[in-house]
Amino acid sequence: MLGLIKPLQQLRNRTPLGWLQLSHDKGRMAVAIAGIAFADILMFMQLGFQNALYSSNTRLHQTLQTDLVLVSPQGRNLLNLSSFPRRRLYQAMNVPGVRSADPLYVKLANWKVPATGRETSIMVVGFDPDRPAFSLPEVNQNLNSIKLPDTVLFDRASRGDYQDAIAQINQGKIVKTEIDRRTITIEGLFSIGASFAADGALITSDQNYLRLFPKQNAGSVNAGLIQLQAGADPVQVQQVLKAYLPPDVKVLTKAEFIEFEKNYWAKNTAVGFVFNLGVAMGFVVGVIIVYQVLSTDVSDHMAEYATFKAMGYRNIYLLGIVFEEAIILSIIGFLPGLGVSLGLYSLTRKATNLPMYMTIIRAITVLILNTIMCSISGTIATRKLQAADPADIF
Repeated sequence: MLGLIKPLQQLRNRTPLGWLQLSHDKGRMAVAIAGIAFADILMFMQLGFQNALYSSNTRLHQTLQTDLVLVSPQGRNLLNLSSFPRRRLYQAMNVPGVRSADPLYVKLANWKVPATGRETSIMVVGFDPDRPAFSLPEVNQNLNSIKLPDTVLFDRASRGDYQDAIAQINQGKIVKTEIDRRTITIEGLFSIGASFAADGALITSDQNYLRLFPKQNAGSVNAGLIQLQAGADPVQVQQVLKAYLPPDVKVLTKAEFIEFEKNYWAKNTAVGFVFNLGVAMGFVVGVIIVYQVLSTDVSDHMAEYATFKAMGYRNIYLLGIVFEEAIILSIIGFLPGLGVSLGLYSLTRKATNLPMYMTIIRAITVLILNTIMCSISGTIATRKLQAADPADIF
């Protein structure tokens, strides 16, 4: 304990040379803080968009009431699931532990916005209303409604100008519009939210889905939702289904189905790569900015550093001063970057209906990247200092 107290006392009594050098030129310090904040904002926004990409495109997956999911091996993501024979669902029912196997239909379609008549993309989902597929109370309360011909439920969190239509639906008025030149009636509302793939969603019965898309073969489905009997092990049943069913279907757990969607956006589209590149670019920009500030500061005070060397101070002490500056810049620059990012998250969320929220893990991640960024800059900037010779300067 006594061995720890002495170093702490020395640290407390130490002259904060790094802070004094930074604060001496307030203009340069302000530029450095602004540069670091900009780099942090860039990293925050790219990480925020990346998380929104994965979260928004898996929100429907999260609400599915299922233990296992059957999909075609040709499927790429939720909106590109391809199809497989409906009889695979009946075959799955023969496997011990399976309680039910029901079809799910999903398609991206163009529809007319009720208020403006403008066409936009929307995701249409169909399922058997006698077997609830979602853990969405508003959907489950309207199962009888969507059994009516050409009747659908609308996602109130869709991206676009839907305030008038939503108000009319809340008042119990009939709202009609078109999908692929077929008139539909919006009977109720639910909430999921927009995604990068679609502006919103409509949910209806499997029969209405087939009416809306007559080219869909009734003998094929986009996905199969398998619920297990109480006490059945999903992994064991999954292995039995893989061995029992033909290779024209894949058997995924719900968690694997969600990961299947994330992997598509992360690895098979340019969007995931762009966001990762944006984080890397923010990191590099920060390294360059901090290096320029610290390098200039070292050059401006080279005579003072040489004096310290002549007095017997070792390189490690002088390097500590530069790293002190780097850490100070890292912490001070992070705070405005975090504050501005919170405001931009809120603005983006309101403008796009994407799930842009700050998390503690993301804030810590950027802070760590920020510290590493400044440490790298400090390491590069000290190379000139280590080579300094008092004899050459004086």
